[in-house]
Amino acid sequence: MILLASVLLALLLGFAVQRGGTCLVAALEEAVNKGHWARFRALLETSLWVLGGFVLLRAFDRLPMVPMGYSLHWHAALGGALLGIGAFINGGCAFGVVARIGSGQWAWLATPPGFLAGFALAGRSQAMTSAMPVAIPDWLQQVPIGLVPLIIAALVARLGWLAWNRHNGSANASIWSPHHATIVLGVAFLLLFVCVGAWAYTDILAELGTGRFMELGLRGLLLPVMFAGALLGGWTAGLWEHRWPTLPALLKCFCGGVMMGLGATLVPGGNDSLILFGMPLLWPNAWLAFASMCVVVVSSLWLVRLQKGRA
Repeated sequence: MILLASVLLALLLGFAVQRGGTCLVAALEEAVNKGHWARFRALLETSLWVLGGFVLLRAFDRLPMVPMGYSLHWHAALGGALLGIGAFINGGCAFGVVARIGSGQWAWLATPPGFLAGFALAGRSQAMTSAMPVAIPDWLQQVPIGLVPLIIAALVARLGWLAWNRHNGSANASIWSPHHATIVLGVAFLLLFVCVGAWAYTDILAELGTGRFMELGLRGLLLPVMFAGALLGGWTAGLWEHRWPTLPALLKCFCGGVMMGLGATLVPGGNDSLILFGMPLLWPNAWLAFASMCVVVVSSLWLVRLQKGRA
């Protein structure tokens, strides 16, 4: 039963990422070039709903042990910067890779091997700790039980508001709004966490890249399932582009993946792990790394925009 539920949730997670076009680089590019912050707010909203989900799971005594967190350190800022550089070179963050592969943009199949190479280059000494569970953080144990009805009411109100806008709007039915994808992504992640423990796909790649194959278990099987969900999302929405890769595109995606792998090792955590785990758990290094990544991506986008303006 756990196996079936986990497979369905991993499919749903990949489906939501693809349908929502979830990607930090795309979100910041939209903000810089068009002044629209909807996608970026949706990504932050994901962390907010996961935080609310952690509180609910804790209140009902269903929250598993969480991975080990880290205190604030400068490695997080450097790792976040490398994540940003890699994502900019790659043309998409960890989420964006899933969305692009789901749309049939096959050059991005080179990014996960790049991740693996980056993790392997960094070595075991700086390996991520997704497989090292610890007790529930003190602050989460002390959250007042009175927050539970407020969180449930806020979720119901938010869902109602999104449903109303969807019904009365003119959005393309083949593409979810970023906020629809946000809620589905957060809920799928939380339920997967209950079923199999900590699960972010860059963490799985980190364990593969550092030789910890035996620690993966069921979590490792869910990696291809998630990408299958993304492909299903692209196919059902008619978004498959069948864009066959060129050698320069493959090299760019691979090199971007290497940089992101190196950055994720320093943080530790890829941007999917930061948004879905580190930031909701209020780990300071996760927030520092995310901010550093955003600054680097925005700065790169501004430089490209200035160069185009001078051309």
